[in-house]
Amino acid sequence: MAGKYSISVLLVMLLVSAGLSGCFGNDSTYVEKGIPGGLTLACLSDAKYTSLVVEIDYEAGYMPEQSSTELLKTRLEQVCNKPQGIEILLTETNFEHEGQWSSSDVRDKSWDKKSEDPQTGSTLYWQAIFPSGQYANDGVLGVAVDASTVAIFGESVDDAEGPIFNRPSSEEIENSVLVHEFGHLLGLVNLVYQSPVDHEDEEHKGHSNNEDSVMYWAIESANIGNIITGQLPDDFDSDDLNDLAGMLSGEIETDNQLWTN
Repeated sequence: MAGKYSISVLLVMLLVSAGLSGCFGNDSTYVEKGIPGGLTLACLSDAKYTSLVVEIDYEAGYMPEQSSTELLKTRLEQVCNKPQGIEILLTETNFEHEGQWSSSDVRDKSWDKKSEDPQTGSTLYWQAIFPSGQYANDGVLGVAVDASTVAIFGESVDDAEGPIFNRPSSEEIENSVLVHEFGHLLGLVNLVYQSPVDHEDEEHKGHSNNEDSVMYWAIESANIGNIITGQLPDDFDSDDLNDLAGMLSGEIETDNQLWTN
């Protein structure tokens, strides 16, 4: 559990926050397609959606590591009730986009490439894109832009790799960032609910204050590569898991849902 993934908070420089404008799309148009967390109950429950397909569209040279996709599947299987299974579907894609990416760019290009609507029959479709280029906000490794879509910026992940022995590798960083962004699709932390436990970082809303949680605020920052020792967190902590269980059971009220049981 969380203690297994304990990391050192000793940094060679002060971590810089990317803020909500980094990890989340910061314009209002994403509301039309649901906010991050808008399909939380659809994923947690099997009342309607009995399977989940995670569509991963990547540009040539930016295919995610196998360890990242396998880890993501494992983490989703731990919390999402999908008796018909969870499938990872990888497709090489040309997004026909040059330069930096805004949240609107991510949303527009990803929806152009989606193979299915997120809510199709009894299957829920979520999507991650791995485009070339970088996000408009410096140092942002990943972003969640609506209820079903995230982007991971491989160039920034590679740049974040620590240059000194025993710092996180780009593969380790990608593992954590990918799970982190899908954690936002699950509504973590306090995106579509209010946790009974005070574990949200006051200065980085939507993120955990626990450095052993994959939802820790620094996971989204390129400065994560400056962590000197220890394994990066790539799992939800007990507070995250209890929040998800509470939303599923109805003990925690969940807002802004595109589907409810």
